[in-house]
Parts: sequence; C-alpha cells; structure tokens
Amino acid sequence: MIRVVLPFHLRTLAQASAEITLEVTGAITQRSVLDALESAYPMLRGTIRDQSTLQRRPFLRFFACEEDLSHEAPDAPLPEAVASGAEPFLIVGAIAGG
Repeated sequence: MIRVVLPFHLRTLAQASAEITLEVTGAITQRSVLDALESAYPMLRGTIRDQSTLQRRPFLRFFACEEDLSHEAPDAPLPEAVASGAEPFLIVGAIAGG
C-alpha cells in the first residue's frame, strides 16, 4: 500500500483524510501513484495534473523522503521507502507571492 498525503484543498474536494492509502500495481512511479489516486478519487482528475497533457499543475509540488520530486520524470521509480509504505508520497500546494 502506498501512502499519499494531500493538501487541504484537495482532501476537502475528495472528502478524504490528510493521508490516504492506495493499492498501486506494477512499478511505483509518480504516474502510477497519480493514476491510482485519480481512479480512487475521480473528482481529483484535472486538479493535480492537466487532463490532456498529464503535466503537473504549476502550484503543486511532489515530495518523498525529504526530496523534491516535482521535476523528476513521471515514470522514474519512487524511493523504496515510498514503495514499501514506510514513507508517504506528499502532494504539496506551493505558495507564491511577493
């Protein structure tokens, strides 16, 4: 089971708790985790990634094991600690301003 932590606005939309668990089949990558997340919570489609390009939305970031994975390839394997469920995959709302 993969643990995913959602930011407040997405957990409110999904009516989910801060941390959810997902069953992901195959390789554990950003793409497979996000596919499983959108399958389990269809109301999140288009909120994390663009529906047509599947590119990450600009004000969301992905973290795991204290590393920013936002610019990693979507099919790159996630760290073993995430794949084993020891560490969560974090989706974080970025803040902008000046």
